[in-house]
Amino acid sequence: MRAVSESLYNDNVVEVEMEVEVEVEVEVEVEVVEEETPLILGLEPTALIDYIARVDWSLLDGIIIGERGGAIDVSIEELEHILREVESFNVLKMAGGSVSNTIRGLSAGFGVSCGLVGAYGDDEQGRLYVANMISSGVVVSRLRAKKGPTGRCVCLVDALSGGRTMRPCFSNVATLQAEELNREDFKGSKWLVIRFGIYSLEITKAAIKIAKQEGVSISMDLASFETVRDYRQSLVELLESGDIDLCYGNEDEARELVRDHDHDHDPIPRDALEFLSEKCKWAVVTLGPNGCMAKHGGETVRVAATGDGKVIDTTGAGDLFMSGFLYGLVKGLSLEECCKVGSCSGGSVVRSLGAQVTPENWHWMAKQMQVQALPLPPTATNWSSRKF
Repeated sequence: MRAVSESLYNDNVVEVEMEVEVEVEVEVEVEVVEEETPLILGLEPTALIDYIARVDWSLLDGIIIGERGGAIDVSIEELEHILREVESFNVLKMAGGSVSNTIRGLSAGFGVSCGLVGAYGDDEQGRLYVANMISSGVVVSRLRAKKGPTGRCVCLVDALSGGRTMRPCFSNVATLQAEELNREDFKGSKWLVIRFGIYSLEITKAAIKIAKQEGVSISMDLASFETVRDYRQSLVELLESGDIDLCYGNEDEARELVRDHDHDHDPIPRDALEFLSEKCKWAVVTLGPNGCMAKHGGETVRVAATGDGKVIDTTGAGDLFMSGFLYGLVKGLSLEECCKVGSCSGGSVVRSLGAQVTPENWHWMAKQMQVQALPLPPTATNWSSRKF
C-alpha cells in the first residue's frame, strides 16, 4: 500500500511518499467435505475394459479356443487375434468386470452409495475405466493407479440369441496386491462384492479377512462354469470357510458346482441351491429366461423372469440381477422381493449391447418394478422425468 510520512529536511518539514508492505492476517473458513463411506464395496483387483461386438455365432468356431459361453483367460496374442477378426464389426468399449458391473448398477440405477477397491493401469483404458465409474456415481478413491496396462476382455455376442462368449486377458496387467489392502479400505461399509477366481484368490482371501474384521458381509459371484469346473476344490474350500454370506451363480455354474464327474448324472440347479445354502446365509441361482431361485434360512422362493423376451446381449445379466438383489437386501425387502427386483434389473441390461444399462432401460426397469408393487429407488424420478 502507499503511505505519506512527514520528515525533517533542512529545518523544513516535508512530506515523503513511500511504499509500505503491510501483512494482514485474514481468517478464512474452509469447509471440509468428508467423502461418504460407501455402503457397498466391490473388489476389482484388476480393472477391465470390455470390447463388445455382435457377431454371427458361426464365426466363433474359427477365432476362439474353448467352449462357447462362459469365460476363459487368453494371452495377449490370442486377444489381439480375436480383436483383428472382429474389427470390421461395430466394437463397443466400456468399463467391464463382473464386480464393476454390479457396483455401477447399484450406484447409477438404485442410488446406493458404492465404491471400488482395486487397481487400474496408467493408460487410455485405465482412464476410460475410472471416468466411466465416476460418471456412474461410484466412489473411486480406493482405486490405485499403477504402472502397466489395464485388463481387457473381448465379449462376443451372438446376433441372433444374445448369448455371449467372453475372453479376458490379464497378462502383465496392473493389479492390486494383497499386501496393499488396509482396514481403512473397508471401514464403515456393510457389504463387499467379490468374484471367485483362481488367479486373484490370494487378494480375495486377504480382502475377506480384513472385511470380516470390520463387520462387512461378503457376496460372491461364481464367475464362470469353466472356473467352477477347473478349480472346484479351491472354491469349495472358500465356501466352507463360513466367510461367504451370499453366493450366486447362473444355471451352468450351479451344475458344475455339484456335478459328479464319476457318474452319468446331470445335476439340477436345485441341487446347487441346497449345496450353497448349507455354506452361506443366502444362496441364489439364476435361470435365464426361467427366472431364478433363492434360499435363505428355511425359506426357498422361485421367481419368474421379468420382461417381454427382448434380448440383445446377455452380458452382465447376472451382474445386474445382483445389483437389484443387493439393493433389496440393504432396504430390508423380503427374499421374494429381492429376487423380483433382481429380475427387473437383470432384465433391463439385456435389452441393449453391453453391461451398462441405458437411461431408457432404467426407465423400463422402474416401470416393471411399479407394476409389481416393488418400492422404487430414489433414482426412479430421474428416469421417469425423461422422454424416450
